[in-house]
Amino acid sequence: MMNELGHVCELVRYPVKSLAGALTESAFLGWHGLDGDRRFAFRRLGDDSGFPWLSASRVAELLLYHPFGLDLSTGEPLPTHVRTPAGTHVELRSEELQSEIAERLGSSVELMKLKHGIFDDAAVSVISLATIAGISREVGMDLDRRRFRANIVLETHNREPFLEDGWIGGTLVFGDTEPRPAVRVTARDVRCMMINLDPDTGAKDTRVMKTVVGLNQNNAGVYGTVVQTGTIRVGQPVSLVLDARR
Repeated sequence: MMNELGHVCELVRYPVKSLAGALTESAFLGWHGLDGDRRFAFRRLGDDSGFPWLSASRVAELLLYHPFGLDLSTGEPLPTHVRTPAGTHVELRSEELQSEIAERLGSSVELMKLKHGIFDDAAVSVISLATIAGISREVGMDLDRRRFRANIVLETHNREPFLEDGWIGGTLVFGDTEPRPAVRVTARDVRCMMINLDPDTGAKDTRVMKTVVGLNQNNAGVYGTVVQTGTIRVGQPVSLVLDARR
């Protein structure tokens, strides 16, 4: 059974883990998520935890670094430079940027690039405007959708918050031309404190995560895996295909 949900409202790449994202009108959805998404991360040297990647949960100011530029040498759109919070432009792979990040953390880091991306749970994250609006109403402030760091933001016909929970086990299909890009919805997105952080200042407001905990057991949006590659565009219709056995 196929049910039209709405359309793609926004597409975002996050080329460097925990740094600012980059809006795009279209993106190729490959087997490892949107091309160019989370291909870089700063690794904490000496960290043997099994997940050594530096995130804004440790250094909130990472959100204020904006990757830019375009390097297509690997076949993906990757940044070449970063605009720092001070407004200076430095090369992404420079010692200058690495030293500045290390100083903020208080220990050494190195920039790493992984061909298949550096993800917490899954390669694609999706959230609806309805869910963000529902959380905003409860918090009592208009939350910037960048707090949720989703790759794909949908405007749905149904305006009920947390409707994404009902998509688990189904497949999101994009566009109306075959073969259509598709994402199998695998799990709810369990949130961390990063949604407390203002993407423009790094300031923390703990009400946001507390609200998501109270409203939906700390879940907002969903994760998925790619089952059909192709180009996704803002404005494309999105449908949900449910397993006939459900």
